[in-house]
Amino acid sequence: MGFLEKIFGTHSERELKLVYPIVDKIEALEPSMEKLSDEELRNKTVEFKNRLKNGETLDDVLVEAYAVVREAAKRTLGMRHYRVQLIGGVILHQGRITEMRTGEGKTLVSTLPAYLNALEGKGVHIVTVNDYLAKRDAEWMGQIHEFLGLKVGVILNSMNNDERREAYNCDITYATNNELGFDYLRDNMVIYKEQLVQRGLPYAIIDEVDSVLIDEARTPLIISGQSGKSTRLYEACDILAGQLVRGKESAELTKMAAIMKEEIEETGDFIVNEKDKNVNLTEEGVKKVEEFFHIENLADPENLEIQHNIILALRAHNLMFRDKDYVVKDDEVLIVDEFTGRIMPGRRYSDGLHQAIEAKEKVKVKRESKTLATITFQNFFNKYDKKCGMTGTALTEEKEFREIYGMDVIEIPTNLPVVRNDRQDAVYKTKKEKLNAVVNEIVESHKKGQPVLVGTITIEASEELSDLLKKKNIPHKVLNAKFHELEAEIIADAGQLGAVTIATNMAGRGTDIKLGEGVKEAGGLKIIGTERHESRRIDNQLRGRAGRQGDPGESRFFISLEDDLMRLFGSERLMGMFNSLGLPDGEQIEHKMLSSAIEKAQKRIENNNFGIRKNLLEYDQVNNDQREIIYAERRRVLDGESMRDAIYKMITDTVEKAVGRSISDDQSPEEWDLDDLNNHILPIIPLEPITLDQVTGLKKNALMQKLKEDAVKLYEAKEAEFPEKEQLREIERVILLRVIDRKWMDHIDDMDQLRQGIGLQAYGQRDPLVEYKFMGFEMFDEMTEAISEDTVKALMHVRIEQKVEREQVAKVTGTNKDDSVQQGPVRRVGKKIQPNDPCPCGSGKKYKYCHGKSA
Repeated sequence: MGFLEKIFGTHSERELKLVYPIVDKIEALEPSMEKLSDEELRNKTVEFKNRLKNGETLDDVLVEAYAVVREAAKRTLGMRHYRVQLIGGVILHQGRITEMRTGEGKTLVSTLPAYLNALEGKGVHIVTVNDYLAKRDAEWMGQIHEFLGLKVGVILNSMNNDERREAYNCDITYATNNELGFDYLRDNMVIYKEQLVQRGLPYAIIDEVDSVLIDEARTPLIISGQSGKSTRLYEACDILAGQLVRGKESAELTKMAAIMKEEIEETGDFIVNEKDKNVNLTEEGVKKVEEFFHIENLADPENLEIQHNIILALRAHNLMFRDKDYVVKDDEVLIVDEFTGRIMPGRRYSDGLHQAIEAKEKVKVKRESKTLATITFQNFFNKYDKKCGMTGTALTEEKEFREIYGMDVIEIPTNLPVVRNDRQDAVYKTKKEKLNAVVNEIVESHKKGQPVLVGTITIEASEELSDLLKKKNIPHKVLNAKFHELEAEIIADAGQLGAVTIATNMAGRGTDIKLGEGVKEAGGLKIIGTERHESRRIDNQLRGRAGRQGDPGESRFFISLEDDLMRLFGSERLMGMFNSLGLPDGEQIEHKMLSSAIEKAQKRIENNNFGIRKNLLEYDQVNNDQREIIYAERRRVLDGESMRDAIYKMITDTVEKAVGRSISDDQSPEEWDLDDLNNHILPIIPLEPITLDQVTGLKKNALMQKLKEDAVKLYEAKEAEFPEKEQLREIERVILLRVIDRKWMDHIDDMDQLRQGIGLQAYGQRDPLVEYKFMGFEMFDEMTEAISEDTVKALMHVRIEQKVEREQVAKVTGTNKDDSVQQGPVRRVGKKIQPNDPCPCGSGKKYKYCHGKSA
């Protein structure tokens, strides 16, 4: 704690002083609430809603509303909100993050702001990390809300659109972060307003907020469609990767060294940077790739795909490890979540990395998919009018919560003092010595019946430890991504007398371990960490499994100098100091300097990861601005607005751009390239060919004006063909929607390609982000121009007898977070267009030679 904090208190302490008087008022109402009958208590909901309609604010009714919820919880669940839970409830309503220790009852806290904000009738979303918790909390805490006359819904992965719509129309909706994000994306892909499921993003209460907004923030939500790409290239690059030789990593080039053009001697065919998790080819490596694929220059634009895929193959072989990053089960590569240790069925690494791993593991390489819609969690949750969150561990990431999400973190005091004994780290020279010490510690605790929960970082480590315990005949259970079906049962028993449980990080989240009989006398639950995690939060979560609600317990981390964290991020000075002590084998060291060095390494990694996430957000902000424009335009179409004015503007813009491209201001009519102008305009707008006779004596602007008027007249004549104007208005909406969707989906892919290659700009002393923004803006401009041209072309050629229907332009095949697709494509109602039929766009060509080409 700093000098000023000692005098003025921490940020949390200062903020809580402002909340205490509000909580005093809530508690003072308890006797009067107890006197109300069930019906009188329920009628309070109607009263609050009327007061809000008459001009009062949520803050005006907060004190009474919270007192009502507290009383309802006592009557329905037999649970009474502690004072600290009321404090947490006020902080959440203010749109902030509450850090509450494990076992403090965060789930009950959320009922307070959920009820209060639901009174406005716009809906409240309570965000959980999995379907099981969403369903459990909706059924459990939902009893309070339903007792008070509110409707509670839950969104589950298996639900269809009608069930989802009904759940979103409830006052309070429980759902996972994935379901909410995917429903938002799907809503922006529907072709009729009636198909929308969400009714807006008013207020989100995010449980395990650090898991949702930080741990998962680097993986965007992606809805995919089928792509026609071949998988052969992955297999070829995998063969080549096995032939290339790994070189030694050289010291990084300093800026000065780069300016002075100092050369660093390269070894091998490629270099692996474990810290930054990237791979680069050496000059020798580039030559071998060129020879293998029989190409002259790997850097040529047409070889971008080969370039990209060989790096993916090398990453798959050198940075992605089986039973750590993924498992292979039933001839399939399944990702293991690095933060929870859980298998993520249906989730796939993006950008071809998953296919590269499939090729490496010799399983079937699945066809690459096309991205139809995508958004990051950062941008999605920032769309909510108000959001808040709760977790046991957030303070270490407060800077990120403030900068990216505009939320501060308030540490809420515990209901009862924490008496858990967090012991100093035990450090060993080798991994083998460390594991022996861990086993000895488990044996000693087991003798006296004290339950032990051992946290490991990888599946491999959990199995290695399990083998050692078997040799000592210590009965134990292993909980890792391979056996997660038994998770609830195993964790429920982890606090029983004599229990020994080995778990990957998955045990650290949303799990309440209750102590069995006689366990308190044996010292409570003992937590052993076999390695420090890159993030201090994950370590704190593991520690937090013990010592809930004043229970006894202890925790300790065992570390070796061979652990990844120490090997990659520990300083050489520290290693040298350790080695100079000349300790005998197996000797344990406890030293504050070691512990603080480990914490410094963790802080460095946390800052590095924050930088990566912030950088991701800055890049995605470009996509987000574009996404907002496209989605707003789509919504206008869905809302049934007349697009007539927009179409007329597209017609005149198309003429203006064609004239601007073909004719310069300083040319006389005799010098104008009319062939070029005709080639640009006539395929889009079927005007009479423009000849020199027509333009003699005209200036460029006069020609432009004449062509605009002719084009508009042509479209007015098209309008006159339709007996009912609304018929053409709907055709305009149908065509515009179809063109927007097709162009936007291609644009998402193009932006992704741009992003992959933009790093090369750094070699030219340019800022890649600035270049990405600039080039992304240009590409968006080109896309909107293409939308105008394609829409105008289709409408200028549309015929009255043609049946034009709305249809989704791509078939949804899945998402990167789950393998079930709740919304399939909309089925065609009319007759299927055959290849030799006239194309519906009105071009006069056969379907197979026109729009059928890309279908």
